[in-house]
Amino acid sequence: MPQTSKKQYYASLAMLGCLFFVFGLVSWVNSILVPYFKVACELKSEVQGYLAQFAFYIAYLVMTIPASALLSRTGYKKGALIGLWILAGGALLFIPAALSRTYNLFLLALFTMGTALAILQTVANPFVTIIGPIESAAKRISIMGICNKFAGILAPILFSAIVIAPQKPRMDAIAAGTLTGAEKEAALDALLHGVIPPYLVLGVVLFLFGILFYRSSLQDINPAKNAPATDEGRKSIFAYPYLVLGVLALFCHLGTQALSVNTIIGFAAESGAGAGAILPWSSLTLACTLLGYFIGVLLIPKVLTQQQMLRIVTCVILLLSVLVPLLPPDKAVWCLVLMGIPNSVVYAGIWPLAIHDLGKWTNLGSAIMVMALCGSAIFPLVYASIADASGSLHTAYWLLLPAALYMVYYAFAGHKINHWKKA
Repeated sequence: MPQTSKKQYYASLAMLGCLFFVFGLVSWVNSILVPYFKVACELKSEVQGYLAQFAFYIAYLVMTIPASALLSRTGYKKGALIGLWILAGGALLFIPAALSRTYNLFLLALFTMGTALAILQTVANPFVTIIGPIESAAKRISIMGICNKFAGILAPILFSAIVIAPQKPRMDAIAAGTLTGAEKEAALDALLHGVIPPYLVLGVVLFLFGILFYRSSLQDINPAKNAPATDEGRKSIFAYPYLVLGVLALFCHLGTQALSVNTIIGFAAESGAGAGAILPWSSLTLACTLLGYFIGVLLIPKVLTQQQMLRIVTCVILLLSVLVPLLPPDKAVWCLVLMGIPNSVVYAGIWPLAIHDLGKWTNLGSAIMVMALCGSAIFPLVYASIADASGSLHTAYWLLLPAALYMVYYAFAGHKINHWKKA
């Protein structure tokens, strides 16, 4: 990264903070879209409902490498402009989806938005890592996380206030089966039409923000050219074990985070803890995540190193992962809420450990790391499949345990592996 003044540095952080706010705004509203679609689109199973999550996050797996190739051609700032405009297009796809009441079109809209975020995450994370010293990268990522999770807290609150609250009596009537025939069809139309105004506004705002970001003073980067060439003897990106193992650790982390945020509304309702409270649970979990980010900013690196903090929080996640399926459901739901605190620091801890000293492979390495966000697609779908098979949302939370165990392994040992052992 070219040398910059403090003023330029903080202006760049502010612009990146706005970008991470956008990520949170469009990503975390999915936690409340699932139960909304289940009613409005008359979905019959848990798996069908979580296809909305799957369509959104699977784009990270499918589209991140093409996104990296695009950025190599366009540069990062122009790539961000393209990504924000694609994100705007995805938001606007909600309009024909709502007018036609076509769930598959909603899924296409969500996949389009996920594709845009694959581009934008590939842009944003190297910016945040490279813009300052690697020793404080976790601190900067934590600051970005605060912006992301603050938007994540606002997103379900705004969606509920704008879309769900005015439609709640209609949703309850549809779910209870008290409406039939033309009356039911009219209610379903009205229910889905409620998403049109907010997503129309969101599309316009994202289009304009793309222009603002592109014209900002944020300096463009090309990690493949600017990063020092280290260990050129390695023939591929997969010759870096700490990166490969880090991708899997990030996959597990994002999967467990998705379970704690995106499944909690349905689980709380089933357990009785969520009676009459569809909104607060995901926001409570994200509020705990926000608290965790503040803790990370305060403690890293002055009190604890990135590695020490990662070890502590992964052990806490492991403990909570055991307690969730063992405790009674009305108490287990609070473990999911509290999981937001340690989860907040894991991303910031894994990323710099996995991405350091990649030299010419930095751009591709960052793209592969972003692919791990597909954990947010796969884990909820596996969870829903287990829940459908077992008949219990509670039992399905055993899925947390193997993921937590692997994160502990990476925090203590995996990130230290610099070369694969030869047979």
